[in-house]
Amino acid sequence: MRLIPLSCLFVLFAAILLAAARADDAAQKAKDALIVRTLLRLPGVDLSTKPEAKAALLRHLETIHGSEQYLEIVEKFKLPECAAELLKLAIDEMDGSLAVKSAALLVKLGERESLAKAIADPDPAKAARIVNVIGLAADARANDLVFPLITQSELPLAIRSAAVTALGRNAPGQKLLLELVEKSKLAPDLQFAAANVLLSSADEAVRAAAGKHLTLPAAAGGEPLPPIAELVKRSGDAARGRELFVTTGTCAKCHKVKGEGKDVGPDLSEIGSKLSQEAMYVSILDPSAGVSVNYETWLARTLDGTTLSGVLVSQTDDAIELKTAEAIVHKLKRDDLDGLKKQTISLMPADLQKQLKAQDLVDIIEYLTTLKKPD
Repeated sequence: MRLIPLSCLFVLFAAILLAAARADDAAQKAKDALIVRTLLRLPGVDLSTKPEAKAALLRHLETIHGSEQYLEIVEKFKLPECAAELLKLAIDEMDGSLAVKSAALLVKLGERESLAKAIADPDPAKAARIVNVIGLAADARANDLVFPLITQSELPLAIRSAAVTALGRNAPGQKLLLELVEKSKLAPDLQFAAANVLLSSADEAVRAAAGKHLTLPAAAGGEPLPPIAELVKRSGDAARGRELFVTTGTCAKCHKVKGEGKDVGPDLSEIGSKLSQEAMYVSILDPSAGVSVNYETWLARTLDGTTLSGVLVSQTDDAIELKTAEAIVHKLKRDDLDGLKKQTISLMPADLQKQLKAQDLVDIIEYLTTLKKPD
């Protein structure tokens, strides 16, 4: 009789155990799913008196996180244990529906501490993103989290501007914002964001009151631009938008698309997968409110009085390199510098719309939405 090597027996035994574990896991998942389906049919279930059912529910949620059903179950059973996952969805999903619904659910569950901590994130881009998502949820109960950010001048403009927009997405918030405007307590660099939300308010009284103090930037020929909320509803011509991008719009002077253009600002080859149409309009009409990370403007002053502004390409203990709006890289020795400071104003011109009509802008945005990450 041939003897089976001991090593083969170990492998066989391990395979049997693994198969049994998988079978047990599948059976447990099926059992949990059945329990959840039963709980969903029952009205007024108090999970605090049913610890085993709650454990099954939480195990089931681990298998469906990041889905609409996940959010529905968390909302129905009011599960604070899921706050961390909801916050992750709100931040990572950008401004998609899952992100907005997750933020709205955090507000509804009273998870204010989690939201406040996210808003205080040291990364300005993350902080601005969560403020924007909270705003898209349009729940006035979050206004007191957002409102104080507007007057904190030490915060980056991206965060303060996102707070203005967020406040303007619900009626009580619009009234708070309008009060700041009427009392001349709104910083000049937030005027565009305020005009954009207040002049597009569904409340005629709010629009009229805001119109006494705020205006949107004018387009080519002095034609007043409509609010972004109206622009996003319009249809554009992507082919014409591409032509405008490289000609009248002058966008290609600073941005690359699929290898063409100058490498000053962010590469836009996949911008359609990264930003919503609304965010694209803001980046053009109010560029300082949404400067991309690593593309902030720096101002360098040398000992001989020369000043240069541009994007900080690199820096060492001995020298820095600045790339100007003309895509020229200047290397400056540290010993020759009298000062180097990050600016709050974007290198991108703030009045590009003066060269374009409203429909031109719509066409350019239509083109940008076609620039997406390959599947």
